[in-house]
Amino acid sequence: MKRVLRDNGLGLFFGAIFLAALIGQALVGHSDFNHLQAQHHDDAISLGRYVLSSDFGADVLENWQSEYLQFTLFILATVWLLQRGSPESKELDKAGRESDEDQKVGEHADAASPRWARLGGWRTAIYANSLLIVMTAIWLASWGVQSVTGRVAYNAEQFDHQEAAVSWLGYLGTSDFWNRTLQNWQSEFLAVGSMAVLSIYLRQRGSPESKPVGAPHDVTGVEG
Repeated sequence: MKRVLRDNGLGLFFGAIFLAALIGQALVGHSDFNHLQAQHHDDAISLGRYVLSSDFGADVLENWQSEYLQFTLFILATVWLLQRGSPESKELDKAGRESDEDQKVGEHADAASPRWARLGGWRTAIYANSLLIVMTAIWLASWGVQSVTGRVAYNAEQFDHQEAAVSWLGYLGTSDFWNRTLQNWQSEFLAVGSMAVLSIYLRQRGSPESKPVGAPHDVTGVEG
């Protein structure tokens, strides 16, 4: 058990605090929702019904989609774009997709390489881009579901104010949809950019996201 915890500590830690934060969001969101219901002289709803509601779904998914967009863009951008002195960047002479030898693909793979890295053809091509493909798919799926749940929540507000409901395509053009979207995108882009630049000059001893404490500022692509 100790070895399992040690070998999977990072994933287990973030999985645990993710669930704790999600449960906390559900509890405080439910309380806030029922407070608004009381203000509008409407009936309160149960926690279970709130968790299945479009309000909760929209609030959760607008954050998920922005997080996965952040990683999708970062994975793609760091193939070609560089930042001198940042451990988040590749070394300055390695921009691009790199050679098969560098990537241990096909005939350059060794016995311990994943099978699809050794096979060549379409399977190796898919495997070589599998992280970007999956991240993009999760981002698009969560953004799509956000638009559906957001529309339901938006139309509920429209109904409360005795205004006409909008279609899904109509909702995609509303300020509500883009406000939900862009307020998350801008924070994610700021966080990634700050990490890339601040890590040029600042250090965290023992972290692989930081350069070694004594590394010069202009050393690029070197992690601790």
